[in-house]
Amino acid sequence: MDFARYQQAAIKTLQPATPDTDPVLVPLLGLVGEVGSLATAYKKHLRDGPGLISGKQYLREELGDVLWYVAALAHRFDLDLEDVAAASLVKIKDRWLPTPKTDRTLFDDTFPEREQLPRQATLTFALRREDQGRIVALLARNGISCGDPLTNASYIDDDYRFHDVFHLAHAAVLGWSPVTRFLLGCKRKSNPVIDEAEDGGRAIAIEEGISALVFSYAARHGYLENVHHIDHELLKTIAAMTSHLEVSVLRAADWEQAILTGYAAWRQLRENGGGILHLDLDQQTLIFETSGQGTV
Repeated sequence: MDFARYQQAAIKTLQPATPDTDPVLVPLLGLVGEVGSLATAYKKHLRDGPGLISGKQYLREELGDVLWYVAALAHRFDLDLEDVAAASLVKIKDRWLPTPKTDRTLFDDTFPEREQLPRQATLTFALRREDQGRIVALLARNGISCGDPLTNASYIDDDYRFHDVFHLAHAAVLGWSPVTRFLLGCKRKSNPVIDEAEDGGRAIAIEEGISALVFSYAARHGYLENVHHIDHELLKTIAAMTSHLEVSVLRAADWEQAILTGYAAWRQLRENGGGILHLDLDQQTLIFETSGQGTV
C-alpha cells in the first residue's frame, strides 16, 4: 500500500472535531500518546526478549497507531502524506549521505589550470614571534607566503591564527573556497561574472563568517575532538548563508565532512605549533604530515 492510499483510507475513520475545539488537537495529542505507548512496547520487548511473538506484534500495532495519527495530522494540516514522506527522504539524504565522488562536480573544471584549485598541494603553517611579542601564523606553499600573517585577533589565545586551515578543508572536501582561491592565486578571472560573484569580496566574507561561526560552536564542544556529527541547525545556517553560491548544490553531509576534516588538521597544528599539510582534492582529504619547528 502506498502512502496516498493509506492516508485516504485512514482519514475515513477520523472523527470530526467537537465544537470550539482545534481539529488538530486530538490527533496531535493522540500521536504524543502513541509514541509513549510505542516506548512502553519496546520496554516490554527488551524485558521479555525478542523471541516473544506477542512482543513483536505489540510493536507492530503501536507503530500502526503512530502511522494513523501521522496521516490524520497531515490531513488536518492539508498536507499529502506521500509528499511529506518524499520530502523527508530528501532531507535525510542531504543530512546523512555525502555527495558520491562519482557524482561530484568540480566547480572550476572548465577553467584554465592556473584558475583551478590545486588538486594536490603541500602547505606549511609556521609560527613567528614579532617585535611586539605577538605570535603570528604564516601560511606558505612551496616556500612562498600565502596571504598575511594572522593573529588570533582576540583577547583569548585560542589559536584562531591557524584558521586558514578551515578554508583549505573547504577546498579539499567541497571543492569550494573563495578564501583559498585568494590565498593561492587561483581566482577565476577569465570570467568576470564568476570572479565577482563566486570568488569576490562578498563570497570571501561569507566564508570567513562561516569559519568564525563554526569556531564559536567548536569552542563550546571541545574543538570537535571525538565529535562525529555537527548540529543540524548549524548546518542549516551555513546552507542559508551560501544559498546563492555554487556550493549550494552540495549537501549538509558534505559540509559536516569539511568541518570535521578542518578541525582534525587544526587540532594537530595547534598541538605541534604548526606543521605541514597535504591537500588532496581528488580524495577530499587534508592530511597533517609533519609537525612544525616551534615559534621563531
